[in-house]
Amino acid sequence: RLRSPPGAAVAVAVTGSSGVAAAAGLYRYLRDFCGCHLSWSGAQLRLPDPLPRLRAEIRASAPGRYRYYQNACTQSYSYAWWDWARWEREIDWMALSGINLAPAFTGQEAAWQRVYHSLGLNQSEIDAYFTGPAFLAWNRMGNLHGWAGPLPPAWHLKQLYLQYRIVERMRSLGMITVLPAFAGHVPQGVLRVFPHVNATRLGGWSHFDCTYSCTYLLDPEDPMFQVIGTLFLKELIKEFGTDHVYSADTFNEMTPLSSDPAYLSRVSNAVFRSMTGADPEALWLMQGWLFQHQPDFWQPAQVRALLRGVPLGRMIVLDLFAESKPVYQWTESFYGQPFIWCMLHNFGGNHGLFGTVEAINRGPFAARCFPNSTMVGTGLVPEGIEQNDMVYELMNELGWRQEPLDLPSWVTRYAERRYGTPNAAAASAWRLLLRSVYNCTGVCVNHNHSPLVRRPSLRMDTELWYNASDVYEAWRLLLSAGAELGSSSTFRYDLVDVTRQAAQQLVSDYYLSIRRAFQSHALPELLTAGGVLVYDLLPELDSLLSSHSLFLLGRWLESARAVATSDQEAEQYELNARNQVTLWGPGGNILDYANKQLGGLVLDYYGVRWSLFVSALVESLNSGSPFHQDQFNQAVFQVERGFVYNKKRYPAVPVGDTLEISRKLFLKYYP
Repeated sequence: RLRSPPGAAVAVAVTGSSGVAAAAGLYRYLRDFCGCHLSWSGAQLRLPDPLPRLRAEIRASAPGRYRYYQNACTQSYSYAWWDWARWEREIDWMALSGINLAPAFTGQEAAWQRVYHSLGLNQSEIDAYFTGPAFLAWNRMGNLHGWAGPLPPAWHLKQLYLQYRIVERMRSLGMITVLPAFAGHVPQGVLRVFPHVNATRLGGWSHFDCTYSCTYLLDPEDPMFQVIGTLFLKELIKEFGTDHVYSADTFNEMTPLSSDPAYLSRVSNAVFRSMTGADPEALWLMQGWLFQHQPDFWQPAQVRALLRGVPLGRMIVLDLFAESKPVYQWTESFYGQPFIWCMLHNFGGNHGLFGTVEAINRGPFAARCFPNSTMVGTGLVPEGIEQNDMVYELMNELGWRQEPLDLPSWVTRYAERRYGTPNAAAASAWRLLLRSVYNCTGVCVNHNHSPLVRRPSLRMDTELWYNASDVYEAWRLLLSAGAELGSSSTFRYDLVDVTRQAAQQLVSDYYLSIRRAFQSHALPELLTAGGVLVYDLLPELDSLLSSHSLFLLGRWLESARAVATSDQEAEQYELNARNQVTLWGPGGNILDYANKQLGGLVLDYYGVRWSLFVSALVESLNSGSPFHQDQFNQAVFQVERGFVYNKKRYPAVPVGDTLEISRKLFLKYYP
């Protein structure tokens, strides 16, 4: 109930079928009638006085039962170091966005540790299994064990404390919490304690060998499958209660031991029975990523077998990448199992302007009209958050709509709400971005492959799905609005982000100049292009990023250190944080997958790599010897590894004036 001013008559009362529905109604009033805005990068909450009164009652209902949020990977790419204050803010944003179904995965390792102890495993076997905090998402899905671990006892205590607060807050707002369940993966120690158990080693995952990968998977018929699965879930339910929805992913990016449909049905049936053994009302929520990730293996017969191993209606599948590679279309709507149409959008928490706005504006409505559709809602499942706010605001709104939006009109209103005032230049900038960088069509994968954030070579991908000049023009328009909008925190964030995108494009241009100069043996041109890139453009980009708190390497590293209870823990957590955004593994196993554009990282990691690359090309021309990529990779790996271990502390507080730095870059580099 909102009043204006205090003591006056009620301007508007918002009610809903749940706390989430009421919160979504409140945000709709704030957004549509008060011109307010709320996002990861900031809020614009200047309320009009008096508050607008409604002429008549407004009723709204979502076309689907669920609005889902979170990806299994987000737990590591974004939430790894969160404290309760940050979690509380996220859960409140979820409620205002109308999200009513979400995982509560925090602290599960403490429960697993108790289960493993009760089975007879010793602490060293448990320590060898859990990964470090920044890689737990892949430990939970059976991809990795041991890497960057072990988990200190204090970690378990702090995560349990967080989980209590997370589930209490989510449930108090009417959200359904999804708890983790047993997918069949076990530590090697289980084989020592139960030498006759039927377990098989899966293959390595994503360039990791069996030192840190090749997990053991229990046979679905082995009695220990039910013992371990039910034991774990009972432990969780005793600790946190339940909303009867559980998540498990047995074959995430891993090929099953057999393609026999009977085997696949036995696996899914065993997972489901281990859930119902602890909770007869259990509903299994499964990520559908595996079906589009390995389509050669997951043919219709295999997909059907896995899904139909569970009674119809007792599983919900997340069609995880539906905006680009929908699975429901070639599986007869998941062979009758309910599914949620999801927008994945982001990989690895990469920075980079990106969207598939036309696909998400049409996709959910097309899925509902699909013959015999079993769609039960929409979802947001980015691997990393705190990027591209506009796309998530749009997707959240579409979860409540009965038909597609007029996108140019919508984005014009979005700009006005985001900055708190209408501005023609800013609105024009957003319409340009909407039609270009935010409108990738066809099969679009938002994984930033810009030369800026990839290990340099002579074969780098500079392809764009949009017209680069649209981003440059949007940059000019936003800068021209700076005098009027410069005091807005959301405007400053967007100015950094658009300038960063323009600089990323410029890096590609300088790279192409460097490559052309090298291939035509033009040493002066190579020195000029390489010198500008290494000694001016990259340092200028780094200073731009360093001017905003949300683009600081120091913020990421210091949040990792803040979780620690000792210097030793702080060093371990910082190594976890550094490795994730760079090497991703001991030997660059998934190099730069989780690349970020952060102040400190651009200068001391990407910049140093580029300096080494340009020097190697210059040396090659000077000496007349060919450039060998393999030799360069060995040399640059030492630089990359050196960054992970250099112990340099980076500021967690911004320095410099964003508008001034962006203007300086513009005057130097605007094409």
